[in-house]
Amino acid sequence: MLFNSMGFLIFFPIVVLMYFLMPRRVKNLWLLGASYYFYMCWNARYALLLLTSTAITYLSGLLIQRAKENAACKKWVVAGSFVLNLSILFYFKYINFMLDLLGQLLRAVHVELQVPAFDILLPVGISFYIFQALSYTMDVYRGDIYAEKNFFRYALFVSFFPQLVAGPIERSKNLLRQLSEPKRFDYCRVREGLLFMLWGFFLKMVIADRCAVLVNTVYGDYASYRGFQLILANVLFAFQIYGDFMGYSVIAKGAAKVLGYELMENFSQPYFAETIKDFWRRWHISLSSWLRDYLYIPLGGSRKTKGLKYRNILITFLVSGLWHGADITFVFWGALHGLYQIAGELLEPAASGICRSLHVNTGTFSWKVLRILKTFFLVDIAWIFFRADTMAAAFQILRQSFDLSNTGLLLNNGLYELGLNERNISILLLAFLLLAAYSILRECKINVMEQLSRQNALFRYAVYWTIVVLITFSLDITGQEFIYFQF
Repeated sequence: MLFNSMGFLIFFPIVVLMYFLMPRRVKNLWLLGASYYFYMCWNARYALLLLTSTAITYLSGLLIQRAKENAACKKWVVAGSFVLNLSILFYFKYINFMLDLLGQLLRAVHVELQVPAFDILLPVGISFYIFQALSYTMDVYRGDIYAEKNFFRYALFVSFFPQLVAGPIERSKNLLRQLSEPKRFDYCRVREGLLFMLWGFFLKMVIADRCAVLVNTVYGDYASYRGFQLILANVLFAFQIYGDFMGYSVIAKGAAKVLGYELMENFSQPYFAETIKDFWRRWHISLSSWLRDYLYIPLGGSRKTKGLKYRNILITFLVSGLWHGADITFVFWGALHGLYQIAGELLEPAASGICRSLHVNTGTFSWKVLRILKTFFLVDIAWIFFRADTMAAAFQILRQSFDLSNTGLLLNNGLYELGLNERNISILLLAFLLLAAYSILRECKINVMEQLSRQNALFRYAVYWTIVVLITFSLDITGQEFIYFQF
């Protein structure tokens, strides 16, 4: 069931209405049933995987709690929880990728052996809910929380439908705690939640899906395009994936808020980042903080030598790439971000020295803009490998992007030959203006929803209806799945 589907527009109001009409003692059971129904709309059988991961980590938490001071026992339980959950993830997501790599390796050394391939349908959201469940195991092990004794409450924590299939990857210290608190209908909170959902639909349907039309046109026949055409497609893909993923996260946050729950922020104006390190503080915050807390820091973080620190950074980003997809393009994308960050740290002293010697004022707005553009350029280069089907295609797209001999995009209405007509391009430009205004206000630490609610009714409803009309004009090009569903 997609958020941007008629099914969800029927499902969600029913869930909310029944939730607030029900007695407190059955509210969580109702949400649990609704969450499993939501998940089973994709593939009912794979709900058993969700239940299995839930049961493993639930029992692990209880066993860790019972072990008390027995450190060895607790470590074995944590290891068992990780092995079992990651084995499920490995089989369904990575087994064919690994077998394909094995086949390529054997062919490279001239060994003729038929490597099997399994016909496996990837369970939607499996990387998200397994990482969320594993974070609970680690939190209990570290003593950050007590093990949850109520199985149904814990099962709801793992399967909570607003963020089940594409995040954010919630923490037990946030969401699980809220599930034991009473929730009552609150008009102001519900209104704010619905506004979040409206903004999320705008990001997905008006920006992301419209960008996708042009991006898919160019990437579907990339060999035929050059220069400005590929540059435009690459830039628009950066905003497609941002609008798509942030759109889902904002809809999820809004849906949870309507029900009385606060989900963590997953984005913080990532394209205003001045460094790659800053970018990852702002992009997919729930995953980057998960990798920091449960992988990078346990590996030693930055506490040891420079060499070990850079090793830890590279391992973390390789895992990030692999988490996103079972393909060498995703692994390379992750490695590239790791190398960016390492290079940034290595070059920072020299860059600072050059700025001092040239008397560059690094506190100016123009310098900040220059750093933002530099970071966006690096991020956008990496997005090519994320979007391309193969490494060969990615390198060809990258190479042809620098061939600026083709000016067809700028002359003779060449822009309209890339899948979007004049009306859709105009709508996209207006949408970008709204996104820019929203992002600048957020970057200035202004709570946009709160400030909007303080304006007079005429202004508020002008904004609301502008967004609604733009969404309505996007119905003919929407319907695409959220990109992060595949992860």
